[in-house]
Amino acid sequence: MLDELLGRVAGRFGRVEPRRRVRAFVLGLLADLPRKNCWSIAEHAGDATPDGMQYLLARAVWDTDGVRDDLREFVVEHLGDSAAVLVVDETGDVKKGTATVGTQRQYTGTAGRVENAQVAVYLAYAGRAGHAMIDRELYLPKSWSSDPARCAGAGVPAEVEFATKPALARAMLTRALDAGVPARWVAADEVYGADPELRIDLETRQVGYVLAIGCDPRLPTAAGPTRPDTLAASLPKGVWQRLSAGPGAKGRRYYDWALLTLAAQAGHHWLLIRRHPRRGELASYRCYSPVPVPLGELVRVAGRRWTIEESFQAAKGLAGLDEHQLRRWLAWRRWTLLAMLAHALLAVIAATEHPPPGELIPLTCNEIRHLFTSLITESTRQLTNTLAWSHWRRHHQHHARASHYRRQQAQLT
Repeated sequence: MLDELLGRVAGRFGRVEPRRRVRAFVLGLLADLPRKNCWSIAEHAGDATPDGMQYLLARAVWDTDGVRDDLREFVVEHLGDSAAVLVVDETGDVKKGTATVGTQRQYTGTAGRVENAQVAVYLAYAGRAGHAMIDRELYLPKSWSSDPARCAGAGVPAEVEFATKPALARAMLTRALDAGVPARWVAADEVYGADPELRIDLETRQVGYVLAIGCDPRLPTAAGPTRPDTLAASLPKGVWQRLSAGPGAKGRRYYDWALLTLAAQAGHHWLLIRRHPRRGELASYRCYSPVPVPLGELVRVAGRRWTIEESFQAAKGLAGLDEHQLRRWLAWRRWTLLAMLAHALLAVIAATEHPPPGELIPLTCNEIRHLFTSLITESTRQLTNTLAWSHWRRHHQHHARASHYRRQQAQLT
C-alpha cells in the first residue's frame, strides 16, 4: 500500500532525489519519534544534516497541488461510496512569536480559548469504510493579508487575498466536487452553517447538507421567521425520537432527535434538533436534500461530522500534522500535505483489512502505525550516524546562541 501511494505521486517530482526523500519523509512522519520536525525526520532517515528535508519543503521543485489531487484520488479509490459525506472543520496550532505565516491572537478550538495561533480549514472524506482528510487551506487573517510586506516575507503568493473560513471551505468543496468526488452530503459546524453562500452553492449543485447553526438565526416556517430554540421549546414530547448518531469511544452516541420542515423552497429543507437525553442540551442543524430522506439519514450525516475530529486526532498524534516548525507559506502547505498523506495511508490500510480472525477487533490506525514502525521503519534508524548528528546539533546551537548574544548586546548599546 505504501508503494502504491508513493508510486501514485511519483510523477509530480521531476527528479529522483525528491521522490526518494518524500518516501523517507513519510516514513519519518509515521515513525515513533518523540518530536517530528525536519531535524528528527532527517536523523531517522540516516541523513547527516536536516538540509535535504528542509530543502524538500521550502525550495525543491515539485507539484504540491498535484500531490494533493493524487491524495484525493487515493482516498476516494479505496474509501469512496455514493452516500459519502464531505466534512469541513478547522483546527489550530498554538505558536510563539509573530513570524509564522498566519499567526495572530485568535480563537482556536484546540486550546478552547483565544491564543497566539495558526488556524487552517480542512476537508475530510467520510465513507462507510473509513475517513481521511483530502484538502486543507491556511486561514490568513486580515492582519496578514493587509500587509503585503509581511506576506512577502513569509512567501505568501501575491495573488492570495483575505478569505473567510467559509470561503476557504467553498473553494475546497468546489475542487473536490469538480473533480468528481462521489459524495451525497456535506457536514460542518456553526461557522459554516451560518454562511448563506455555502448553502446556495451546495443547493445549486444539488448536494445535500447538514450544517450546524446557532440559536440566533430566524428560520423560515409557516408561522414566519422563528429561532431554532423557540421551535424546540414548542415541540410536544411525542415528536422526539431516540437514535444513534454513530459509534463513539464509549459505545454508540444516542440522542433525542426532532425534525421540522421549513417553509417551501426548492428541494427539501428541514431543521434538525438534537437533545442530550440526560442534560437536555440542544443543538440545531439546517438541512437540505434534493430528494426526500428519512430522519435516520440526516442523523447519520450529522454524526459523520465527528469523523474529522478523529482525523485531526490521528493525524496529529500519529503523523505529526501539528508538529511542524515552519514559518513560510509553501513549507506549511507541503508539511501538512505529507502528514495528510501519511494519515491517509493508515486510514486506508485500516479500512481495507480483511475481517480479523477470532476474538480480535479490526486493526486501528494506532496499531497499524505501531506495526509499521516495528516491522518497516525501525531498521532505518540503525543507519543514523549518531556522532555526526551530535556534532551538527552542537555546531548549529553554537551559532544560534552567538547570534542571540550579539543581538542582545546590540540592543543594550
